[in-house]
Amino acid sequence: MLYSLAIYLTHFYSGFNLFQYLTFRSILGVLTALLISLLVGPWMIRYLGRYNIGQSIRDDGPESHFSKAGTPTMGGALILVAIITSTLLWSDLSSRFVWVVLFVTAGFGLIGWVDDYKKVALGNSKGLSSRQKYLWQSVVGLTAAWILFSTAKLPIETQLIFPFFKSLVIDLGWMYLVLAYFVIVGSSNAVNLTDGLDGLAILPTVLVGGALGVFAYVTGNSNFANYLGIPYIPGVGEMVVFCGALVGAGLGFLWFNTYPAQVFMGDVGALALGAALGVIAVIVRQELVLFIMGGIFVVETVSVILQVASYKLTGRRIFRMAPLHHHFELKGWPEPRIIVRFWIITLILVLIGLASLKVR
Repeated sequence: MLYSLAIYLTHFYSGFNLFQYLTFRSILGVLTALLISLLVGPWMIRYLGRYNIGQSIRDDGPESHFSKAGTPTMGGALILVAIITSTLLWSDLSSRFVWVVLFVTAGFGLIGWVDDYKKVALGNSKGLSSRQKYLWQSVVGLTAAWILFSTAKLPIETQLIFPFFKSLVIDLGWMYLVLAYFVIVGSSNAVNLTDGLDGLAILPTVLVGGALGVFAYVTGNSNFANYLGIPYIPGVGEMVVFCGALVGAGLGFLWFNTYPAQVFMGDVGALALGAALGVIAVIVRQELVLFIMGGIFVVETVSVILQVASYKLTGRRIFRMAPLHHHFELKGWPEPRIIVRFWIITLILVLIGLASLKVR
């Protein structure tokens, strides 16, 4: 909105040309989302607390979590408000990529909101049934995949790119829809599974989102793309503004979510943020790099799959409890130690992912 206004005002004052630079608008995106989070956060926490919108704790969870019962949840709505508002203000709204990302983020956020509402209103820690949740996730994920596939203007937009290999590209054809669907839905649920400790999911999300913003910037810039030997996709650069908003909103939320948390993001935040990372990776054609950078999310998800499979097949559990962070809790690791070590691992993985830009 303000971007369009600034472009119009360039007819009267050339200084408004500054808003045409993605780097400037991404900085504004970060600061706007951060400011919204910090200003609205205290009010939202008080509101959630006043109406007893508190976290319900599973009876079979670690005993250390019982004290967290009643902590305000659904704080992810704050993140979404900050991201969407900042993106609408500073991005080019004529970009199809912007609207697809906003659609996915809002769609998965709505699914998460319904899930959280059922938990809070009915006192049921399980919320939506798995079948209902995956059904609506599939609807939103496949819709986004179809929009991107049907509006693709270049072959590279539907091809699979392998990191660290300059010329290794596979034409996916209709399989693009399958890949995009699994990346969006899989990433959404992976972040949701990781969101089990104070601040555990939000900072890795910020780190991965910021790194995807770097990929979006160079992919949408013909000079940088040619220099780095990566495909150039016109218009993808607008994702930098969204990624900037995600970083700002995430850091603002972490201010209140850090240990001991004053508020939890709930499914409304975790599902939406995970899906946002997934769809951005699909747009910038870096699904495999997302797999690397989001290694913590992947490991957490795999730990659940292995635990369930092992118990059903052999009657034995591999871990003391899944997802993996609960296993370390039951081994006696303090919660802050688990959180910070997972953050450090994510930082390392993000740097490896960024290295793929040059190592080709």
